[in-house]
Amino acid sequence: MRQAFSKRPLIAAVLACAVLLPMQGALAETFSPYGTAKVDMHAMPVTDVVFDVNYEDPKQLNTLYNFIRNTARETKGNVVVVTHGPELRAFAKENYEKYQGIVDRMAELAKDGVQFKMCNNAMKAAGFRSEDMHGFITVVPAGFPELAYWQGKGYKYINPLPLPVKDVRYIDQPGLKK
Repeated sequence: MRQAFSKRPLIAAVLACAVLLPMQGALAETFSPYGTAKVDMHAMPVTDVVFDVNYEDPKQLNTLYNFIRNTARETKGNVVVVTHGPELRAFAKENYEKYQGIVDRMAELAKDGVQFKMCNNAMKAAGFRSEDMHGFITVVPAGFPELAYWQGKGYKYINPLPLPVKDVRYIDQPGLKK
């Protein structure tokens, strides 16, 4: 027994697609009045950089790790990190157990040539002494003058906010994360 097959729904669907496809292009133009982004993956000259780090939460140093890795991969120059905020407590030997993963990642960067400079003023204000800090840290007189010192040597200033870009597309649209 053969079922009757009507071609009308198929024809209607094909016609609907033929009508809607051009409309989709028009809608896309409505939402992109400035066109499409250009791509410029130019070669980067060797560039030395100095990171200004002042984070409320030491855990934000995990994001700094990624910023440094991504930056160093492109700039191929020297990297200096000047730490002068509450994050410095992660570098205290007494807090190693609590911040071990973070400290180990920073030590890995230091092993790869990243210099870590710590503001003496901030360290003392937090109740620490240089002897309290891990061996890859160099204590310097003050954070802001240290930043100026490295900039005077030609280092480019970077102040990375500890906000990861992963899923930023959905920040103001809760529930739309894919």
